[in-house]
Amino acid sequence: MTHPADRLTPIDPGSPPVARGILGGTLMGLANLVPGISGGTMLLAAGIYPDFIGAVSDLTRLRFRPRPLIVLLLVGGSAAVAIALGAGLLKDLVVDHRWVMYSLFIGLTLGGLPLVWRLARPASSRVFWGAAVGLVGMAAIGIAQARPAEAAIGGSNWLVLLVAGLAGASAMILPGVSGGYLLLVLGQYVPILAAIDRAKDAVVAGDLRGAFDPSLHVLLPVGIGVLLGIGLVSNLLRFFLARFEKQTLGFLLGLLLGAVLGLWPFQRPVEPTLGTTIIKGQLVTAENRSTFDSEDFPTERFPPSAAQAAAAVALIAVGFAVTLVVARVGGGQESRDPGSAA
Repeated sequence: MTHPADRLTPIDPGSPPVARGILGGTLMGLANLVPGISGGTMLLAAGIYPDFIGAVSDLTRLRFRPRPLIVLLLVGGSAAVAIALGAGLLKDLVVDHRWVMYSLFIGLTLGGLPLVWRLARPASSRVFWGAAVGLVGMAAIGIAQARPAEAAIGGSNWLVLLVAGLAGASAMILPGVSGGYLLLVLGQYVPILAAIDRAKDAVVAGDLRGAFDPSLHVLLPVGIGVLLGIGLVSNLLRFFLARFEKQTLGFLLGLLLGAVLGLWPFQRPVEPTLGTTIIKGQLVTAENRSTFDSEDFPTERFPPSAAQAAAAVALIAVGFAVTLVVARVGGGQESRDPGSAA
């Protein structure tokens, strides 16, 4: 039985994958920085998705062939460069222009729905049951994230960062699912981007000791999680799609629908209260207040003005259109005859 992961036109084994690999990896790296954009969708758009999935499958089965290894190196290396160069800018935009970026992220997230819906057709009750489970799961995460900052799941430690890496890896495998958004919900989006930016700046300045701390305490557990996640998610996806195709695709739809629950755009950082607020497990005092940046502050919701509400709607529409266009370009890689898929 074929499943959606196999409904893709196989790339000619003799064609050089260099251009597609670099383009797909760059787009996937940028996608992982932007909540709402799926790295899997970007690989589809670049026409490298079948090669990438096949290469991951080979590697997890310890089959080391030259062409799949080249594909992995091209995609992975290009993605790493894109992440390193773009992390600081996007982190600053999210911290300083939160409601603008969150509005855009909502549209980008919802734009992934048509892609997954096409794979789920014809819909059945199993699709809707799966969607209900995914929606409830994302709603629960959103509720947990809406708790006060000191009680929320946003604290960073090795286990949380490892889980964040696992979640981020899903975006490389699941078209329509955003790893950046999952990092945002887990409260690890800004800390991870900040760590990438600090490590990059330290390396550029020749300060290897300065790059050691963010690399060891943040990037290493995230990287381990990503590596484990790519192999785990790709094989789990194949297993569940082969046996529970409709339920699994419905679950992905539910994840996308529920994703926007944690992205209420109109929120802003709140100055911590000395002696009361806890950030990163530390009580904020007059002595250590200067060690915390605005990106670490708890947030509060605020009522938008009419102009802000209208701008948010427009940004949501723009984000939706962007992801929809990318998804449709990637949809051109879908095989018209599933029986001819690799």
